[in-house]
Amino acid sequence: MAQTSPQTLAVNPTSLAGDGEGQREVVDSATLWKVIFASAGGTMIEWYDFYIFGSLAAIISTHFFPRDNPTAGFLLTLGTFATGFVVRPFGALVFGRIGDIVGRKYAFLVTLLLMGGATALIGFLPTYETIGLAAPLALVLIRLVQGLALGGEYGGAAVYVAEHAPDEKRGFYTSFIQITATLGLFVSLAVILGTRLLLGEEDFKEWGWRVPFLLSVVLVAVSFYVRTRLKESPIFSKLKAQGKTSAAPIKDSLGNKRNWKVILIALFGATAGQGVVWYTGQFYALYFLQNTLKVPFITATIVVAAALALGMPFFVFFGSLSDRIGRKKIMLAGNLLGAIGFFPVFWAMKQNADSPVVLTALVFVLVIFVTMVYGPIAAYLVEAFPAKVRYTSLSIPYHVGNGVFGGLLPLIASSVTVATGNIYAGLLYPITVALITVVVGGIYLKEKSDVRLWDELERPRES
Repeated sequence: MAQTSPQTLAVNPTSLAGDGEGQREVVDSATLWKVIFASAGGTMIEWYDFYIFGSLAAIISTHFFPRDNPTAGFLLTLGTFATGFVVRPFGALVFGRIGDIVGRKYAFLVTLLLMGGATALIGFLPTYETIGLAAPLALVLIRLVQGLALGGEYGGAAVYVAEHAPDEKRGFYTSFIQITATLGLFVSLAVILGTRLLLGEEDFKEWGWRVPFLLSVVLVAVSFYVRTRLKESPIFSKLKAQGKTSAAPIKDSLGNKRNWKVILIALFGATAGQGVVWYTGQFYALYFLQNTLKVPFITATIVVAAALALGMPFFVFFGSLSDRIGRKKIMLAGNLLGAIGFFPVFWAMKQNADSPVVLTALVFVLVIFVTMVYGPIAAYLVEAFPAKVRYTSLSIPYHVGNGVFGGLLPLIASSVTVATGNIYAGLLYPITVALITVVVGGIYLKEKSDVRLWDELERPRES
């Protein structure tokens, strides 16, 4: 494998025989880090926008649903939260098509504006006491828009960075996109905590909860400006110049039997398990602390935020490690450890509910499982699909795995817990899905960390 210098960290500058139409383009180190910063920053803001709602679910339920049944209101809020996940695959199709036809950059500029606008609207939305049932209906509609936007964002950012990065360090560079989901959750918790401490608990619950939503306007404006200064990815630009882009990426993705096989293997052998491990280790852990163990809001928020901060460097560690030993074994090991470890970790949380330090250590363990399944997955998904339908194709299994299997986890697990009265019963769902992923992935998932993305511009690419 060719070595790259510090000044040419991205695409290997190998010339092709013939007329040079497939010449590989070199991306210098400064440009590559600019690409990563702009892509990761914007994606982090979109996750921040998306997760403020989940982080404030307990408070939002008191403003947008009747207060006479707090448990029902909380579950309805989780259901509203889940709607944003359910539509993410549709957003993947809509914006994936745009990204594969028009370009990666244009698609994730549009998704950023949609997400920012929808989030700000929540900050202005009248409550149930003011407009009655129109309040929760409007909330659901806004969540649908957020879900559509996020369905298009991740694929664009992951593909954009991967198509700038060198083949031998693809896992390392794309892992910075993988940090963004957890970083978005961390920032949402930090902003919520800071606002609550500044305003006081009573004012925060009454009107201060709107501030984190309104802050999104400023964050989106900055990110949009940075992204407008980016160029299209070199691989997509070359693909378009050669006339090799797809005119119908949805049809080419879903109408191709071979591509369907890759999508289904990616879903059940990677992203479904990754989704449930992610949401169990972060969101469900937060809900478990707040609503089951009755840990005070501020304490629970600090515990989870501290664990996320400690765990975030491991996304890069495992992304980089996957460049050396492969993506498959790391991702499946994370799923297996999650399936084995969920019960004992949540049991230990119950036994140490009065010790924030121990709770932080236990949530940190869950976050490590998250970093193992999530750190390498962007690189794996990029490698699994050809460039002409890459945005569309990888977005489908990612957003079904995360949006459906993962996004529905808080609602499913909380509902099972309420129905059975067993505080650990909800863990059966993520454990089952993670084990299915271990089995399917162990049998069918192919290791493709040696794929060289520019090769398909030289010759037909095998699936």
